[in-house]
Amino acid sequence: MAWQRRINGALARYTGFHIERVGKAEQRAPQPRKRAETPFRPPADPATDRLLTAPVFVMSPVRSGSTLLRSMLNAHPDLHAPHELHVRRLTVEFGTSLAEKAMEALGHNRADLEHLLWDRVLHRELVRSGKKYVVDKTPANAFAHERIAACWPDARYVFLLRHPASIAASWHEASPDKRTPEEAALDALRYMKAVERARRALPGLTVRYEELTADPEKTCRRICEFLDLDWAPQMLRYGTPDVVTKGLGDWKDKIRSGTVQPGRDLPAEEEVPESLRAMCRTWEYLP
Repeated sequence: MAWQRRINGALARYTGFHIERVGKAEQRAPQPRKRAETPFRPPADPATDRLLTAPVFVMSPVRSGSTLLRSMLNAHPDLHAPHELHVRRLTVEFGTSLAEKAMEALGHNRADLEHLLWDRVLHRELVRSGKKYVVDKTPANAFAHERIAACWPDARYVFLLRHPASIAASWHEASPDKRTPEEAALDALRYMKAVERARRALPGLTVRYEELTADPEKTCRRICEFLDLDWAPQMLRYGTPDVVTKGLGDWKDKIRSGTVQPGRDLPAEEEVPESLRAMCRTWEYLP
């Protein structure tokens, strides 16, 4: 209406503001729609669809010693354990409906193509290393354990646990300006719960950070036996990891030392936050 436009114009001239319908703003800035979850499934023909053989996944929460373990595994002559790879975040998009129809005609949905991509990326990394098996220790993999198991039906799993209160304390110390101790405990608990779900759903070997730091040879021998590999003494002298970068693994001085360092003292029972007590009992750190 003309009178509304005149009033709005005057308001803009004298105040710098103008009135606008909410609907118009919403039309100009539509909210992006979340991509629908694509059903995933095992490979139709594993011998043809997968290049990797028996990949190893270390399922662990953040700040649980996974960079130490991956560095020790990487020192084994048959294992290539690079930094955190986050391959489950690599996605495939169809540029046109014709591309989608063409892939459907070949029997591929979006998840199938993503699995082919994940497998190819890991296989390339393995071939370049000259070793036999690849190891991925990305903590967030625990949130997608069902899909990883579908992608690689022959995958093997090592579950790395640590005292939940020690995990939470280390997670807070990693970014004290980003998370309070309470927030760190709750955020780390998400990873712990995901690891526990994976541990209940998948076969594998469970090891503890406290055992790894107290008796690294015994723990590494158990892992080698589980993976059907010969014991390699060089695992105890892993050297400086090739990638020491925040977001791709641990970057603190302990991991830079090149040898296993003693773990921190376990917290007393009264020091354990209430939010972590149930997980402490599940993982047998509290009675």
